[in-house]
Amino acid sequence: MGLLDDKVVLVNGGSQGVGAAVARAAVREGATVAVTGRRPEPGEALVAELSADGGTARYVRADLADAEQARAAVAEVVAAYGRIDCLVNSAGLTSRGTLLDTTPDLFDAHIAVNLKGPFFAMQAAVADMVARRAPGTIVNIITSSAHGGQPFLAPYVAAKAGLIGLTRNAAHAHRWDRIRINGLNIGWTATEGEDATQRTFHGAGDDWREQAAARLPMGRLGRPDEIADFVVFLLSERSGVVTGSVIDWDQNVLGGLD
Repeated sequence: MGLLDDKVVLVNGGSQGVGAAVARAAVREGATVAVTGRRPEPGEALVAELSADGGTARYVRADLADAEQARAAVAEVVAAYGRIDCLVNSAGLTSRGTLLDTTPDLFDAHIAVNLKGPFFAMQAAVADMVARRAPGTIVNIITSSAHGGQPFLAPYVAAKAGLIGLTRNAAHAHRWDRIRINGLNIGWTATEGEDATQRTFHGAGDDWREQAAARLPMGRLGRPDEIADFVVFLLSERSGVVTGSVIDWDQNVLGGLD
């Protein structure tokens, strides 16, 4: 449909999982896309895939836990293409920790990846948009667990709840600049990262997806491509004037009780 024709889109954490799905969807909708990631292999492989399909894409090596690298990634995109129109913050750390066993180092790691990185990536992107007096859109991938979450997600929830507040604060601050900033609280999703998490922290076997699906209302986990379509919609003009919205993209209903 060309929802993102001629747009320059940066997807942080875009080399795999939800981020990679967003990159594919954005290219399909006409965007020039850059993806960041710590490891070159998956990032370069994705760029090769997108380029082979006729898209324009590049890989930017960056560790979003480092604020300077987060800003530098935006700067590289602006230097390459002259501007940034859309930003998606999809990088995330999901290692486990409770209130009682989380160390200061683990807490800091979650804040760095899940909150600090998005903050400074947004800072750099919004600065470019404001300097050009141009509109833009940002989507932050958050989590339905930010409403409270499981006990073993304490530092993750703390950081992601902060990202909800940041999303709304930045949207309010820059609404007169015509920069729209929204977030998605995504539910349980079948990604490579989730597979590794389930195996590493919960001793899951090869059938964990089937077992999880049996406990979910729709009988399956969410899919990255479904989230990607929603993100593209929010990045595009088709989503109208909406800003400062944090949408629960989940099959469980907050506050609903059986």
